[in-house]
Amino acid sequence: MYDIIVIGAGPAGSSAALFAAKAGKKTLVIDNDQSITKRAWVENHYGVLEIAGPDLIELGKKQAAKFGAEFITGKAIKIAKAADGFQVEIEGAHYEGKHLILATGVLTDLAQQIGIETKPATEPRIKTIYATTPEGKTSVEGIWAAGTAAGVSVHTIITAGDGAKVAINVISEINGERYVDHDMIKS
Repeated sequence: MYDIIVIGAGPAGSSAALFAAKAGKKTLVIDNDQSITKRAWVENHYGVLEIAGPDLIELGKKQAAKFGAEFITGKAIKIAKAADGFQVEIEGAHYEGKHLILATGVLTDLAQQIGIETKPATEPRIKTIYATTPEGKTSVEGIWAAGTAAGVSVHTIITAGDGAKVAINVISEINGERYVDHDMIKS
């Protein structure tokens, strides 16, 4: 049983996984390898002069894996409530987690099968988003959403920040107190 399952390994998903794993939460990322960032050339991501989208995604995944996040390639085809959280099914396997973070980019098809409320998007070329609270909670307790699928701008720096924000909120809920992750330079 995972503490947190993240669906999507683009900037929002990998950022969420990075914070979750670094906080010591058993974290799984399920990714279908279809992120729109894979087609991007990025020159507006703070701290990076320029980077190809696929390289940015790989860097984010490596950062999260450094702290123990596990990654599998597969398309989440079904989400169902389980005894202590949720079961996520991919072709040929299923995984259980106490909390889910949906960082599915432009795709919100999983919402209908579990009853997550959606609403029309305001971002150009994005049709539908998950309806969330400012903290990232969806209408289904225990399921959170981050990034473009949650209504933030498609820019990688913004989706990455939103993934981090949502992860911090999930971790805080799990811990029962506000979680802060701030490292200091080692002297």
